[in-house]
Amino acid sequence: MRRRLGAAVAAAVTATALLMTLSGPVAAQAATGSPAATAAAAPAARTAAAADTGKDWLHTEGNQIVDEQGNRVWLTGANWFGFNATERVFHGLWSANLETVTRQMAERGINIVRVPISTQLLLEWKDGRAAVSSAVNTWANPELKDKTTLQVFDAFLALSEKYGIKVMLDVHSAEADNSGHVYPVWWKGTITTEQFYSAWEWVTGRYRTNDTLVAMDIKNEPHGKQSDSPRAKWNSSTDQDNFKYTCETAGKRILAINPDVLVLCEGIEIYPKDGANWSSTSATDYHNMWWGGNLRGVKDHPVELGAQQDQLVYSPHDYGPLVYQQPWFQGEWSRTTLERDVWDPNWLYVHKTGTAPLLIGEWGGILDNGPNQKWMTALRDLIIEKGIHQTFWCINPNSGDTGGLLNHDWTTWDEAKYALLKPALWQSGGKFVSLDHQVRLGGAAATTGISLGDLYGG
Repeated sequence: MRRRLGAAVAAAVTATALLMTLSGPVAAQAATGSPAATAAAAPAARTAAAADTGKDWLHTEGNQIVDEQGNRVWLTGANWFGFNATERVFHGLWSANLETVTRQMAERGINIVRVPISTQLLLEWKDGRAAVSSAVNTWANPELKDKTTLQVFDAFLALSEKYGIKVMLDVHSAEADNSGHVYPVWWKGTITTEQFYSAWEWVTGRYRTNDTLVAMDIKNEPHGKQSDSPRAKWNSSTDQDNFKYTCETAGKRILAINPDVLVLCEGIEIYPKDGANWSSTSATDYHNMWWGGNLRGVKDHPVELGAQQDQLVYSPHDYGPLVYQQPWFQGEWSRTTLERDVWDPNWLYVHKTGTAPLLIGEWGGILDNGPNQKWMTALRDLIIEKGIHQTFWCINPNSGDTGGLLNHDWTTWDEAKYALLKPALWQSGGKFVSLDHQVRLGGAAATTGISLGDLYGG
């Protein structure tokens, strides 16, 4: 059901994209719910000095994400994996230049990058055991010569700051393993739940003052079916396998160190139907969904972060029929049936009820000029119309069942796929919008991007 690393052959098709030109803080856009930034009825700054700090920390208001001054922002980005895998650095650095890819992402409108990582690697960094990865080509990346994996990550953060990109860290797996995401929970082998929490505390503390790293995705795609052991559940218990409790515990420990960072909580795979409970081993007693995509439990068991509740974002994942032929792709289906039967009951209701913002942490796939592309277009249009935050899966061309935005040379871009994504990237007046108040998306010399300061003034 999930991406397998390996070669993928994408059927190239022509896709056209309407450049969505979103203007500044105007009342008309506020009324339509457009993702265009709007400052209408913006609240006072969270602290007396907030307007003068120049910091880029974010928080939530209802189903929106806003900056320190209450201006709406739209997080629209992509995933770049590798730090979660055995190589322990971004995939592609065996041939691609780190700065070139980072600059290209910014110039093409990606304002946030979700970076999958493993608990194991975080613990190695914490213990001073960061090593030099053999997966970095120093001919292509001479500036990374002899740098440890931690130093490569720091170099990426510095480049992201230079080009106006923000970063989200995602614990993708317990172990540094290319298939680690297949394991359903956040502990495994010698990696305990407590180590999972302490790894989050360490990385939060290390980057506490760095507002390039603005979001923490607690755990990628917790899952498991009714008879699996272990498997992730969602209820009001304090059981080890209760992901709702895990999100609360990790979130509070993160926010005790940095109360300004966003905390993202994904869904699970199954949830009991009315009248059933987690003790049942019958598949018919559960609602089934993508790994990480089932947020039905939020209705009765919302994640509670206490005084920092306004840092919580829910983050479902959603995929198309080429990843797995789910029941809702059988027979006749459309965006209408997907929204009614799949998205609404599993996660979209969180946005529609104003409970909290949504950020779709993974979506994407191969352009097939058929059902998968039909699904991608439907979800993209929903993202645009509702102003839902998103990080596209993925930059990497070596995601086996989705492909990537880069071609297999790690240099050129899949222009047809990018054209499909482009309307769902934040734009204003024909230029891409950064989440940084000072730095334009694309850097100081950028002609394709603007900063939040450019958009809102000040």
